[in-house]
Amino acid sequence: MDGSNQAQAWPPAAARSARVVLLTGPSGCGKSRVTKQLGLPKVRLDNFYFDHDHPGLPHRFGIVDWDDPATWDGDGAMTALIELCTTGHATIPDYDIPTSSRVGSRTIDLAGSNLVVAEGVFAAELVARCRTAGLLADAICLRRRRLVTFWFRLVRDLREGRKSVLTLIRRGIGLYQQEPQLIAAWEAKGCRPLSIRETEKTIAALATLP
Repeated sequence: MDGSNQAQAWPPAAARSARVVLLTGPSGCGKSRVTKQLGLPKVRLDNFYFDHDHPGLPHRFGIVDWDDPATWDGDGAMTALIELCTTGHATIPDYDIPTSSRVGSRTIDLAGSNLVVAEGVFAAELVARCRTAGLLADAICLRRRRLVTFWFRLVRDLREGRKSVLTLIRRGIGLYQQEPQLIAAWEAKGCRPLSIRETEKTIAALATLP
């Protein structure tokens, strides 16, 4: 996605009161855990997935390939981040993964915070656009051992009933095999790889800056 068309609509830097930490990493690597521990305002970028019947979605493993950025509304996510960092609040969709559909919306309020964490597997897609808009505080790719990520992802997906057991196992094996390539691609887009502990320390320090 090219952010050049949006650049003219971005407000001047003086109008922005908050910046964004973009946090990506493989599904199941601990992104949600980190944001919960930090207690900062957060945007779950997964809420910007398109509905399952959106035209032209790519397929893999016999289902829509939800690991492909083409299944995700990057323009909508960027618009919400600009609004949030400018006005202090924004309305974002609520997305139900088991049914692959949007089921409502919610309002996020920064409550005076000068930092918001936007986390999701597609966060790297917004690095260049957030940097151009003057919103980027940091871009991080969360890393831990592949087998650990595979296990926690499978346990979570089974617990939440996200898809059929066979589909979850097949998808999990595919993501396990693909993980090094995914991380390399996220790094190429501007994310730096950090452990969970390093990520928590880095973001906590950013939150103390004026």
